[in-house]
Amino acid sequence: MKKFQFTQEGYNKLQLEHDDLVKNKRSAAIDRLQKARAMGDLSENSEYVAAKEDLAFVEGRIQELEELFKYAEIVEQTVQEGVADLGSKITVDINGKQVVFTLVGEFEADPAQRKLSQTSPIGQALFGKKIGESVEIEVPAGKLLYKILDIQNN
Repeated sequence: MKKFQFTQEGYNKLQLEHDDLVKNKRSAAIDRLQKARAMGDLSENSEYVAAKEDLAFVEGRIQELEELFKYAEIVEQTVQEGVADLGSKITVDINGKQVVFTLVGEFEADPAQRKLSQTSPIGQALFGKKIGESVEIEVPAGKLLYKILDIQNN
């Protein structure tokens, strides 16, 4: 089976989510289901259906996270300064605008927070590059030139 790469921060975040699901949300969902079941006729009880779906979601997410943990690989950042790697914060110039991206594992990606998976098209193009290099990347808006201005490997 394929290993799933994580930064230490990303792995810790998923571990916290798992702990919350197991310790808090699972018992809350079970309690909600039991209360809905006590309301009577289950065939016309929308609260029972919603509670059952909520519990199924919680259980599914717990299983998904546990499967990820089985094959998780926490990747230590390289000590090679100035080279884009997993966990690197990369400052790029795109058409005169400076943008900072963080390269993360595929299950940590959050484009809204500018956390890009190393397997995404932009992540793949930036991975392994050095300060001063430019790379042309095909994005939905067309081809854009990304010039790497700075790389921080924390």
